[in-house]
Amino acid sequence: MQVKNVNLPITVTGRHVEVTEAMRDHAHRKVAGLHLDYPKIIEAKVILNVEGHRHIAEIILYCANHITIEADTTTDDMYASIDETMSKIARRMRKFKTRMLKSHRPGKKNRKSVPQEIPEAVLMPEPGETPAAADEEKIDEPLIVHEDRYKIKRLESVEAIEDMEVNQRPFIIYRDVKSEKLCVLYRREDGDYAAIYPDNAA
Repeated sequence: MQVKNVNLPITVTGRHVEVTEAMRDHAHRKVAGLHLDYPKIIEAKVILNVEGHRHIAEIILYCANHITIEADTTTDDMYASIDETMSKIARRMRKFKTRMLKSHRPGKKNRKSVPQEIPEAVLMPEPGETPAAADEEKIDEPLIVHEDRYKIKRLESVEAIEDMEVNQRPFIIYRDVKSEKLCVLYRREDGDYAAIYPDNAA
């Protein structure tokens, strides 16, 4: 078990806030004391941000096997934000480890080890409905309420599943290391995984 993170590179930076030595020491102590038996932590980044009365702590762990664990918390106290963010990361890792152990039990087929491709489908208008008629219906246009930068990694399918499970994302976009093609991997309602490969020719 990885009891202590020895000589772990930990970077603490501030946005709109001066990081005091007390804040830095608290963040270092919390990250270094995180007990993970899987995966091994290679590098950690702690980003502290203050927006008005909102104290935001974001922690990103870069681990072995291309696994990245990230979480953030907003409270009215920076120390509380750091503590809660570390608790979130620990809970995610416990869930991920439990799922991994269940999927690798002897005698049980691991159905989630390889993503399943889904057939391409084209939605057609209902009988009697024309595109013009559909346009006449007044539909509220959805709004984009959040934008985020998304770093596309080069992963194998199993690594993509691990990354998605650890960070509790509904999907992940990555570049397959074997085919060098972009892939969208998501979890189906039955618990299995499906993969979508964009077809440039289409």
